[in-house]
Amino acid sequence: MGRHLVAVHLDAPPDVVNVGVGVHGTTSRQDVFQLRDLWQMHLYRYHADILVDGVAHAIRPGHVSLVPPGVVVRYLYQGRSEHLYAHLRLAPHGPAIEVPVMQDAGTQAPVLSDLMRNAIDVSARTPTQAVAQIWAALWRVAHLAESAEDRRTHAAIGTAVAYIESNLAGPLAVPAIARAAGISHNHLTRLFRAEMGSTVVGYIRARRLARAEHLLRASTLPIAAVAASVGIRDLQAFNKACRQVLHASPRAIRAGVRPLST
Repeated sequence: MGRHLVAVHLDAPPDVVNVGVGVHGTTSRQDVFQLRDLWQMHLYRYHADILVDGVAHAIRPGHVSLVPPGVVVRYLYQGRSEHLYAHLRLAPHGPAIEVPVMQDAGTQAPVLSDLMRNAIDVSARTPTQAVAQIWAALWRVAHLAESAEDRRTHAAIGTAVAYIESNLAGPLAVPAIARAAGISHNHLTRLFRAEMGSTVVGYIRARRLARAEHLLRASTLPIAAVAASVGIRDLQAFNKACRQVLHASPRAIRAGVRPLST
């Protein structure tokens, strides 16, 4: 039997209706219920079985489930059973991500537990902070299904991109970026072409000019300071790069001659 998948839309923050700690299995070894218009995310600490819309899943400590609205859920407990839960509404539209109903969170279980516990702690006082915690947890759950190789790939690219973003004002060499990402120069080059559709050097250039455009439009920094802040100390080179990539001179961009680049 294939994986039991649901489609989620996470580009907008969820509407978190309730979060808490659920304790079950003390008076009855079985629960049957349905949330008509709410998603439910549970992080488990016990052994049990569950039927989600008639599909059986095993519950184990460290497993996490994501059940869509309107689905009948039947829990079969072995005794006292405690889990963290969030009941929420997700955006009905946007890019869809297919997520298994039940997953082993593995090494992410403590992180998910911290996020959900933080949401529980602050939900009454600062509900918007609880939303941020649950949204972060949902994104982690959505990415659990990636293969180990995919996670390594995304981690390396993420580290490389973060290193680049943090060092746009200084010299950026591909070997140094590769070392920061923990992979070889050649591997970084291949990953960037595959994942980002660009060379590393091309990406750095695009990010420097995007930041420069923002500063030229939104700040009063002198043009020379803008150039220096994106790692281009030579004003002639900066002017040439702006004309090549942004299709206008720095002065014209500051004057708002052309619309923001995309």
